[in-house]
Amino acid sequence: MTTQIAPSPVYAAETRARVLAVEDDFFVALEMETALAEAGFDVIGPAKTAEDAERYAAEMRPDLVVMDIRLLSRRDGIDAALAIFNTTGIRSIFATAHDDAHTRARAAGAQPLGWITKPYTMDALIALIRRALNDVKS
Repeated sequence: MTTQIAPSPVYAAETRARVLAVEDDFFVALEMETALAEAGFDVIGPAKTAEDAERYAAEMRPDLVVMDIRLLSRRDGIDAALAIFNTTGIRSIFATAHDDAHTRARAAGAQPLGWITKPYTMDALIALIRRALNDVKS
């Protein structure tokens, strides 16, 4: 008689991408969290401050960060994205109303995976996240 061992659930299920949402606007954060979860992502956060974003990234190691620039702290999302990238190597997609050349230059050191300008649709954000994840895996 042979014994069959069921596959471990960890290996049996497809790994879901983990996305850290950093957004200080309650309604945008709620919409983002819901849309990303429905699209099949594991959502971390939302973080409302640069400090929370850094802590979540260090503790939970997401695959990428969706980062707003203006946050509820003295430091902004660019500072957080730079710190996260420099300490963990995790890259960000910037989802922001601030899309000028100076802002992009400040963020360049975080090697952003993309930019999406507010107002944006959740479908557009999800498509950008999927493209970015494919780029990271390649």
